[in-house]
Parts: sequence; C-alpha cells; structure tokens
Amino acid sequence: MARRGFGYFDRRGRYFRTAKEATISDLAAVFGHGGDGESLAEGIALTIMARRTEIEEIFREYDAMQDEGEDHPRVTELGKAGLKVVE
Repeated sequence: MARRGFGYFDRRGRYFRTAKEATISDLAAVFGHGGDGESLAEGIALTIMARRTEIEEIFREYDAMQDEGEDHPRVTELGKAGLKVVE
C-alpha cells in the first residue's frame, strides 16, 4: 500500500529523508561530485556541515577585512630582519 511521507530534495531534484542529507548533496555538487563514482566531495561537504560555525566565522572575518578596503599599509616582505611595510 502506498504511504504518504515527508522528505527533502537537493537542487538536482533527488529525494533525501533529512534536510542534512539534501544539503550535503548540494555541497558535494559544488565541489564537483556528480553523485556517481569515488570523490572526496562528500567528505568535504560533511566536514563543512560539522564545522559550519567556525567556517562562517572565518568568512565574517574575511568580509570585515574586505570592507576595510585597500587604504591601509600592506606587508610586502617577511624576513629574518622583520617586516617591510609599504605605506
């Protein structure tokens, strides 16, 4: 007998039981995993899901640095004697 159910679909229209599974599928697709064969993409996607908070913080910091613009001194060389800064 047919039963009614609930599920989630990834961007390619494939069905998954949980939102996490569908999201991991979408993330894996971003890294080039087409769903067939061996790939590191699914493992990378699982790591991203597990470490999401840390990754989002890194991107917040990156965005803040980008918002500062290019009007600040930049390090051009790093050596034993120290930093060489261009104003």
